[in-house]
Amino acid sequence: MSKILISTEGAISFVYADDLRGILKQGVADIKRASTVEPVIGGWAADLAPVLGPVLGPFETRQEALNAEVQWLENNRII
Repeated sequence: MSKILISTEGAISFVYADDLRGILKQGVADIKRASTVEPVIGGWAADLAPVLGPVLGPFETRQEALNAEVQWLENNRII
């Protein structure tokens, strides 16, 4: 399930997922990368440098890195 954060100013933030693509058609969108998930020695890592966060991992699978990325973004109220 996708989570959406709406600020008090009305800005909407979310991690892109295909089921939310319709939101992008509702107005002007400012898309920003929150991290990169890349293969590293020992598995996969999520580098959250674009939002001044840590590098998470390594994880055995890409999906585990993606899940950790989203969890970190949610825990730190980025989304």
